[in-house]
Amino acid sequence: MERPDLNGLDPAVIAYITALEEKVAASESASIRLSSALPEPSEPPTTMNIITIDQDGAAKRTLRHYYMRQRRGGMGVFDLAGDAEPAFLAAADEDGHLLLFTDQGRVFRVPVSAIPETEPRGRGASILAGFNLRPDEKIAVVVADGGGPFLTLVTARGHVRRIGAQSFGSNLHPGAIIYESNDGDQLAAAAWTSGKGDLFVAAQSGQAIRFSERHVPVRGCLAMRIKPDDRICGVAGVEEADGVFLLGEDGKGTVRLMAGFAANKSPGSGGKTALKCERLTGLFPVSAGSERDAFVLSASSKIIRFAVDEVPPKEGVVQGVNCMNLRNDRCIALTASP
Repeated sequence: MERPDLNGLDPAVIAYITALEEKVAASESASIRLSSALPEPSEPPTTMNIITIDQDGAAKRTLRHYYMRQRRGGMGVFDLAGDAEPAFLAAADEDGHLLLFTDQGRVFRVPVSAIPETEPRGRGASILAGFNLRPDEKIAVVVADGGGPFLTLVTARGHVRRIGAQSFGSNLHPGAIIYESNDGDQLAAAAWTSGKGDLFVAAQSGQAIRFSERHVPVRGCLAMRIKPDDRICGVAGVEEADGVFLLGEDGKGTVRLMAGFAANKSPGSGGKTALKCERLTGLFPVSAGSERDAFVLSASSKIIRFAVDEVPPKEGVVQGVNCMNLRNDRCIALTASP
């Protein structure tokens, strides 16, 4: 389309049109640069995003299909660029939201579309700028919104509570207090659950417990007794036929089948070994027959994507198989995407 003759227009109108044309040209140039920087997609385009957040609250998102699927045990690719160490990893649709829980028990709801979209090796932007954070308040837990009828929260010392999904909808007041922190106990893990199955709660020591979700009272209770130097690092809703993917900081993991991990009659007792490791990073559920990809994030900001099916399922206690090749590095976060 050719530019029409603007000589007969008011100079102010011409200046306005020229400014708009310059903005459009700059936007098109930025899009071309982004497209040329992205790798070839490893799958058909999707609206699912992999979101990386660092310790200072800087975040970025990248469409999932720009992460090449590697074989289990690969080195991964560099991801979030920045000065702070990466801390959280999540998978969410671009039309969805993230729930950010702080170490002071408050929650904020953030549209995924508001997070800057970049190539895998991109620099994020603060997602906390618009929130009225208290002094020294930091993000403690990140979870994608809308995964079930209940959101189960567990603190570092093992206290568990379930909250209905309606509490986290569009009417959620930014900074609403969800958990009253007592004696410095902070939220450490969260997962969407059905309300009808079992809860699997694990600590960094590799100890875990499984019990019926129905046994958690409205005001919560102790999920598992842990040692003073230990802390909870993950929770998942499971069924008898399911498994749980467990990953240690050393990059070794396993799929622990619930058929070989008996449920306790009630919460509140000591756990038993789920994975032999020096320090457990986290977990996510693996349903029977489902096909999921694991995304693992390291402290040096590397991400690896591999099929969970490549990890042999086990009923007994094992040390795990190599899931990510680490060199003076450690795994700090993981998530799963269908």
